[in-house]
Amino acid sequence: MIAGLSRWLRAPARPDARALGLAAALGAGVAAGQAPLGWWFVALPALAGLIAWILRAPSVAQAAWAGWAAGFGYALAAMFWIVEPFLVDPWVHGWMAPFALVLMAAGMGLFWALGTGLGAALAQRPVARALGVAAGLALSDLLRSYLFTGFPWVLLGHVWVGTPVAQAAAVVGPVGLSLVTTLLAAGLALAWPGAGPRRTGGGRAALRRLGPSALALVALAGLWAGGAARLATPEPARDTPIRLRLVQPNAPQHLKWHPDYRLDYFYRHLDLTAAPADAPTDLVIWPETAVPFLLDRPGDGLAMIAEAAGGVPVALGVQRAEGLRYFNSLAVIGADAQPGAVYDKFHLVPFGEYIPFGDALARLGLRAFAAQEGNGYTPGPGARVLDLGPLGRVQPLICYEAVFPQDLRAAPERPDWLMQVTNDAWFGNLSGPWQHLAQARLRAIETGLPLARAANTGVSAVIDGRGRVVAALGLDQAGVVDADLPAALPVTPYWIWGDGPVAGAILALIAGLALHGRRARRPKAIDPRGGAV
Repeated sequence: MIAGLSRWLRAPARPDARALGLAAALGAGVAAGQAPLGWWFVALPALAGLIAWILRAPSVAQAAWAGWAAGFGYALAAMFWIVEPFLVDPWVHGWMAPFALVLMAAGMGLFWALGTGLGAALAQRPVARALGVAAGLALSDLLRSYLFTGFPWVLLGHVWVGTPVAQAAAVVGPVGLSLVTTLLAAGLALAWPGAGPRRTGGGRAALRRLGPSALALVALAGLWAGGAARLATPEPARDTPIRLRLVQPNAPQHLKWHPDYRLDYFYRHLDLTAAPADAPTDLVIWPETAVPFLLDRPGDGLAMIAEAAGGVPVALGVQRAEGLRYFNSLAVIGADAQPGAVYDKFHLVPFGEYIPFGDALARLGLRAFAAQEGNGYTPGPGARVLDLGPLGRVQPLICYEAVFPQDLRAAPERPDWLMQVTNDAWFGNLSGPWQHLAQARLRAIETGLPLARAANTGVSAVIDGRGRVVAALGLDQAGVVDADLPAALPVTPYWIWGDGPVAGAILALIAGLALHGRRARRPKAIDPRGGAV
């Protein structure tokens, strides 16, 4: 592989199929760090290999092409599950699946190309270029988290979920974890043959070449030890215990709304809710879009739910309508069978739950894409905290909303806990649901808040404020999770600061490298007596 890369680097600045394939393979290696594998010990060396490659690229164009190919391979390996929604009804939508995957991967590659190309453009010297690529790739994760409504799925920093290193997210957040990851990889990359500073002089030369890598390993050990210490800290006690029951009906997406089965799955929700419990339950949580009726037209549905719960409130995902507008909502049903608190999902999935600019197109006469005409959901007003009385203040998250840490911080106040209802049946049963769960765990770490997660086909889980799963029901199983809600931790630095400090650090690093590179390229004055001034 190294020989093939070296030959490509000596070639003109143009794409070469074999070398681009090797770059894509490195990207796929980085993807091994994502859930469900979680092989950070494969992802980190693979990312270091990519950065080492960029260090030897003779042109910005080749660095950008290498980044694009690596990002393409990364997305193909990490996000192949994106074809699953098209296979729910394969005879109608199946033909679109490969196009969606390839186009999505190509778009991911553009973000990586920006990162590697920018890093190569900032500096020529190995250490400075390695730092530039690290900053550029972290910047690409930052941009992907916000641009075009954002898509912060499988960020580079997500490879640490499930390890003590992830605890750093309580301070720096997910993009900060990405920056940590790229800086660690940059340090390791400088130890690759031909990648680091070229100096003669025996031990001093070896120290210059291996010093950054040793520093990276020491930093990783420090992050690991710090995270382990945080995990070893005793959990705070909750003044008043809250017992939850998470209902997981396991309704396959292709059957969930089938006329012959939809009532069966509704009755399964009722039966699981009414099943005996080891301890009194304080709140029952059903998953996203759990019922086959609208909240404003329930028939006997809400009364049946209240009866099955035996006076215990039930929080459930439900659709509701206002005229021709429809909302993906969460409602809390009381013992009187009436909805109390209601929350409408506001961060909708583009092209999945709505068509961007659909209402604007309606003013031009194109009403087929308009939410106001009943074509897709209408977004709710924004993040909310629901006061559930003795159950505390909870921030609801419906499916995709748990992917966006900035949306949690958009709430008007810090809640006592987080509640996610989701239907991960759309994601298949391989990597998608596990990646979604991993991000829910990271939201708990970032906020220091416990999170209860009810998923239609799994994984339903109760997660503590340090991101540990304290109780769960796996994929493709019908059943319940009965568990006490952990207590909230003190407010975290990330909850206070958000991504601002990390974004500032990335931009400051890029600006510093740009200034350093400009000075390094500035011609030196010549002394008439000979030599440079």
